[in-house]
Amino acid sequence: MRLLHPAVLIAFPTTLLLTAAAIALTDSPPIGEQPVIQHHLDHRAILEGRVSLQEAIEAGRLLFTADFNRLDGAGRPETDGTGDPRQRREGVEAFNRVSGPDANACSGCHNKPRVGGGGDNVANVFVLAQRFGFVDDFTQVDPVRGEIPGTLSAVGNERNTPGMWGAGAIEMLAREMTADLHAIRDRALRLARQMRRSTTLSLETKGVYFGKITARPDGTVDSSAVEGVDADLIIKPFHQKGVVVSLRQFTNSAFNHHHGMQPVERFGRDTDPDRDGVPNELTEGDITAATLFQASLAFPGQVIPRHPKRAMAVYRGEQLFEKIGCAHCHRPTLELNSRYYTEPNPYNPPGNLRLQDVPQTIRLDLTRDGEHPRPRLTARGTILVRAYTDLKRHDLGDDPRIHNERIVQGGVPTRVFLTKRLWGVASEPPFLHNGRATLLTDAIDAHGGEAADARRAFWSLPEYDRACVIEFLKSLQVLPPNTRHLVIRE
Repeated sequence: MRLLHPAVLIAFPTTLLLTAAAIALTDSPPIGEQPVIQHHLDHRAILEGRVSLQEAIEAGRLLFTADFNRLDGAGRPETDGTGDPRQRREGVEAFNRVSGPDANACSGCHNKPRVGGGGDNVANVFVLAQRFGFVDDFTQVDPVRGEIPGTLSAVGNERNTPGMWGAGAIEMLAREMTADLHAIRDRALRLARQMRRSTTLSLETKGVYFGKITARPDGTVDSSAVEGVDADLIIKPFHQKGVVVSLRQFTNSAFNHHHGMQPVERFGRDTDPDRDGVPNELTEGDITAATLFQASLAFPGQVIPRHPKRAMAVYRGEQLFEKIGCAHCHRPTLELNSRYYTEPNPYNPPGNLRLQDVPQTIRLDLTRDGEHPRPRLTARGTILVRAYTDLKRHDLGDDPRIHNERIVQGGVPTRVFLTKRLWGVASEPPFLHNGRATLLTDAIDAHGGEAADARRAFWSLPEYDRACVIEFLKSLQVLPPNTRHLVIRE
């Protein structure tokens, strides 16, 4: 049992080590089989400081690693992963590797090289398969499409588990970029009204170009020339298609899809839609804690090898990475104006805690709270996020190693993916969205579409220079816990 606070009591079905203080706070210590979550967190308690930020982060870590059981509400016998009713499934049919629930703990998949990271091919998930109540064979009728899928690839899009490192900074970058794009759109609308004619402006934020938007005098906009983001101009930095706004939205969906743990803010208080006998399986405070834990995860960094030949190869490879065009999408650095992560996200969609639901936000300082290594402030008071992404979607072509999906997610074409964050890439093989590349060279070779020129430039390099590019990518690692610098030398 781990006691963090009188309001935070999470028990694990392992050896119990109780302190005298813990026993004093527990009048009747539970024995026998128990739910993992003994007491749920109250979001307001975190907001008011009755549960400290560090206690909330620690509680979130425990929720992220907890092996939920039936007494917690794990499983969803009468709902599918979208929340729609289904024929009751329990017992041996409570778990389904394809349509879910498919995992006992978040850390069951997010574990390379440690909790919070990516996953092996064995941990791949089948995105959108949760629309099926239970995938027993591939001849059952698709409940949404009304057709017989026939194959696994027509049931769900197989995806490798991404690492959540530096996720708080990634979400804040997306928020700042969204605010910039919305400001450009609003300016175009003002100019169109003032000049009484259509006005077209370029959409650019943090050096990333998202096409153009045209505003009309009647207050409507033409978004047909917008690229790499939805017409609402909200940057969605999570999921490999770039369709999830926030860590909170990601967490709410994942708990229900993968574990059958239904959050109150998604399903309603004092309800039991899956009819498993457990209402209020995850409170707003529980989701806040799990979100804060992910937002506080360490930044990946770079390891410069001890051997001079390898070190020189890293430096040369970094220069070549930019020269051949890889950095056009995998931008080495994006600058974050604010040092603070705040919860909830102002762009959260319905079904997730929103700004209008709370009197104020919870604030986490990315430079002081959470795991090491952390970023340092620049002289301008900003943070340089070396994530190697532009947070934009790109068409990656028809190579079957990439263009293997058949189901459109969130309206994003099957050839189009969000630029993968490369920080920490060497610590989280396999590669590509589906984990099918076991070598970095294979992942590069699969790139086509907008990345075709960079791929050709890579293969046109002499063998030594190609090896230097790979050596550079190998230097981008998840650093050991409590490392104090983002660049270390062996």
